[in-house]
Amino acid sequence: MALSTGKLGAASQLRLFERPILAIETSCDETSAAIVVGRAIRSNIIATQVAMHQKWGGVVPEAAARAHVEAILPVIAEALEKANVTIKELGAIAATNRPGLVGALSVGVTSAKALAFGLKIPLIGIHHLEGHLMSTLSLAESPPFPHTCLIVSGGHTELVDVREPGNYRIVGETRDDAAGEAFDKGARLLGLGYPGGLAIQTSAVQGNPSRYPLPKGLSGDTIDFSFSGLKTAVLRLTEKEGSNLCVPDAAASLQEAIVSVLVERALRAMDQLGSRALSIVGGVASNVSLRARLKSACDRNGFDFYAPPFELCTDNAAMIGLAASYRLARGESDTFDLDLFPNADL
Repeated sequence: MALSTGKLGAASQLRLFERPILAIETSCDETSAAIVVGRAIRSNIIATQVAMHQKWGGVVPEAAARAHVEAILPVIAEALEKANVTIKELGAIAATNRPGLVGALSVGVTSAKALAFGLKIPLIGIHHLEGHLMSTLSLAESPPFPHTCLIVSGGHTELVDVREPGNYRIVGETRDDAAGEAFDKGARLLGLGYPGGLAIQTSAVQGNPSRYPLPKGLSGDTIDFSFSGLKTAVLRLTEKEGSNLCVPDAAASLQEAIVSVLVERALRAMDQLGSRALSIVGGVASNVSLRARLKSACDRNGFDFYAPPFELCTDNAAMIGLAASYRLARGESDTFDLDLFPNADL
């Protein structure tokens, strides 16, 4: 049964926490701290580990955790300085505590606990995916509730029915690999390096997306995804073509296979849910082809489309602060035995 299209309310009407929140994000390979007041992002500092992990072609968990330890205090200090906020002015501390790499999460959560305890202010743990979902609160015009959201990143590909803040239902998801993983694996196979999403996008600009037909995963009337077969197909393509392979054409064909199925399933989910608004969040939301195709499809169908700024698509602390803002305003907080969970459902 389709859900009602009546709006529960605009995001701009949410009651939010009006004191400065120090938000911390260390779920994977970005050490980030931000100061958020209400929906205003006063600072959002990100120390990336991309250069370190490039030599391995992917994130090494132990190395990521060590890098977080080295970066966390300087990043927090920079976030406070840029926001022109003193540590004594903070009203709460928020940190990603699920899901993610256990060592990486531990650095952020431990730092948050120490600061909240010393300052005697509220502490709250935030789900990484909820942070992505709430990143659209940064927009001057945010999505209404309910709306449909496509979360697409290196570790996640889900379609979510966002009923209201804190009330989410996953309606479609990948059955194997995430779209971002397909980009990364494809880029490695094509010799384009890491991270794969930007490398594929850059190469694809000069390519022909119809040159190499590639599979799009599941068939039929589904809103789930499957990208493992696509990765295998790219491997077979490189083996078959060898030195004759046109890399820009292969990159464009790979991007087309991923983008087209994401757009198709997002629209199908909206139809099934009776939704009139779509948002896209996560690292792959930075892909300009995906954004353009989704917006065009929404325009044709009379749907509203929302995407956060590019800097809020990758892992960042500002989105964690935005998610914490409405929860803190409702009086939610955690105790100092706040645990962390490498795997956690939304």
